[in-house]
Amino acid sequence: MEVVGRACSRPSPHALAAVAALRRVVPPDEWSLLDGTVEILVESQPAPSWLSVPGFAPVRAHRAVDVWDSERVLFIEYESSDPHAGRHTLMAQVTEPGGTMVAKLGVLREGAAQYWSQTRDTEDVPMPVVEVPVPHVLADLAGALRTTDMYWPRHDDEDYVEVRALAWSRCREYLPDWPDASELPEQQRQELIDAFVAEVYPPGAAGADVSGGGDVDPEVVRSLADIFVDYGHGYITPGLLAWSPGWVALFLGDWLPRKTFLDDAQREVLPEALRRWVRFALGRREVDAGWIEPVVAAVDTYLPEFLAAADDESAWGPAKQIAAELTSRGVDLTDKAAVDAVIGELNAARLARRLAEE
Repeated sequence: MEVVGRACSRPSPHALAAVAALRRVVPPDEWSLLDGTVEILVESQPAPSWLSVPGFAPVRAHRAVDVWDSERVLFIEYESSDPHAGRHTLMAQVTEPGGTMVAKLGVLREGAAQYWSQTRDTEDVPMPVVEVPVPHVLADLAGALRTTDMYWPRHDDEDYVEVRALAWSRCREYLPDWPDASELPEQQRQELIDAFVAEVYPPGAAGADVSGGGDVDPEVVRSLADIFVDYGHGYITPGLLAWSPGWVALFLGDWLPRKTFLDDAQREVLPEALRRWVRFALGRREVDAGWIEPVVAAVDTYLPEFLAAADDESAWGPAKQIAAELTSRGVDLTDKAAVDAVIGELNAARLARRLAEE
């Protein structure tokens, strides 16, 4: 509205060009106002040469994805029927750890995807670029933009904001439906945990000792594997086995200390169990062994953050606070009546404190 108001109050060739350009990037429900403004302005102002030329059209698309499905770069190449307009490439970098987010947007030269490999160093995580049908990549971009705008708005990032409207105008019509929340069948969960325990902690093998302090209780290992599956299924967006250094960082530095209460036996086994789970999970995804090790190394990197946060009760979520209280009272967590009684007592005490403070 501000652009339209200024253009109408101070008509000029630049004002007309601005309104016409804006018309090409706004959502369809705003077209009528801008179309009417353009019609008024062309009566008194010379129109830009491209006014009647159709907008840029996508002709090719590529996607580069890292070996962990943790980051991807999208390339969509555009051309115009205007002989004075050259080709260009719309680029988006999308990251997954913490939630799908468009980290970068840019407009690059024609054929940028073909030069991608030249920008990568030999020690960089492999991200081979592959040509993909245009609608698939534009749908991917639209979904990532939607999630970014909803959960990770980037109003303070000038580079992102500068290209955001253009990117939306190019992919809005490809916006997919929200994916259905998938359930993990209990049988599939148990089969996965059974496979992990059997493959990585075979009975009687030396590997059963993960801490140097004696054989590990298989039930402790299973309980930790169950936690790994919960995190993977609920939070790792590319799939519950798609662990990466970023997902390990969030697991140890945020999710685990905030969401779960580990007893002493679980805490002792955790580091090696997580290392072995990462190898197991990425092995099942057929990730090259050389790129599994950086994820395993991330366990040691971020383990101190877990140890520091695990005992910081101020960082605990409500569920963990209740679980800790139940455990300290020796309540059987499988006894629903006993659990409900303690929770009722805790809620009553909390309400009494609140009334006293008022």
